[in-house]
Amino acid sequence: MILFELVRILKGKSWVRQLDTFLQKQVAADKFSGCVLIAQDETPIFRKAYGFASRRFEIPNQIDTKFNLGSINKIFTKVAVMQLAEQGKLSLGDYISKHLPNYPSDVASKVTINHLLNHTSGMGDYFNEKFEASRHKLRTVDDFMSLFINDPLSFKPGKRIQYSNVGYVVLGKIIESVSGHDYYDYVREHIYRPAEMNDSDHYEMDLPVPNLAIGYTGMDEHLKRRLEGSRRENSFIIGVRGSPAGGGYSTADDLLRFSIALRNHKLLNPRYTDLVYLPPTRAGTTKTAKPRGFGHLGGAPGVGTVFKMYLDVGYVKAILSNFDPEDVQVIHKKTEDIILCVH
Repeated sequence: MILFELVRILKGKSWVRQLDTFLQKQVAADKFSGCVLIAQDETPIFRKAYGFASRRFEIPNQIDTKFNLGSINKIFTKVAVMQLAEQGKLSLGDYISKHLPNYPSDVASKVTINHLLNHTSGMGDYFNEKFEASRHKLRTVDDFMSLFINDPLSFKPGKRIQYSNVGYVVLGKIIESVSGHDYYDYVREHIYRPAEMNDSDHYEMDLPVPNLAIGYTGMDEHLKRRLEGSRRENSFIIGVRGSPAGGGYSTADDLLRFSIALRNHKLLNPRYTDLVYLPPTRAGTTKTAKPRGFGHLGGAPGVGTVFKMYLDVGYVKAILSNFDPEDVQVIHKKTEDIILCVH
């Protein structure tokens, strides 16, 4: 046993050095900026920041720098819905119309909360011409709802999976209707606060927020092609505030705290925690095996993030970057290989 433990420790030190060297090379090649955290059994075993939070002012990223999460915020929206379900304030089989009676009935009478959670609603995206014209003033869930509320469904709910940002904004509005609280206030009070996530929120970008990373994208102004050898700030691309579908901010340490609170049933009881862990499924599809991993990717111009809980081995991984999603994929794969190999 002593020899086995010594081999394990030496092996651990080896991969830590290798990962740090790899990340430093990515930074030198202008292919990474951000932070990486890997924890086992709630204890960080790799925790380091790289690159700049602000290139303009040469402010380096720190481990407590706040990064745009992209779609990782969908996890918090899902947890909020499950909290309200646990309290008996809604059922996952409820139709939208039960909680949002003013939503157009041709959609609201066909789409359930489960459809919204599982991306099987037939709803699409809100990054349209209306978003382009108004992204500088979108601050409330109702502001985002106005971008798509009259859009038709693209298929019959439950027939297939189609990733939908719209669906999670509608979930945010249902949270407001059922709880009686503003979505952003609800998440702050019922998820961030009990999980001790003190550096997480949907910050408004025209208000001063300390220790916030500015995003840098390698895409052109129309987001259609990569620029060679240059990056520009994403401040005029991402909008003034995120939605229940994504765009809030957090730190690597806060994401670790969230994983601990979730796993220890500080946010939900065991039954509803397991429902959070389940991946999207089409109607009529059953999954009996408990998922081995749970998490989400986040991506936008100047935003590349990964959060994953390895449920069966006790690891947690957070990669937060203020570069583009494609810059993060190689790091996601590298850390995935390391965790599976080390375990």
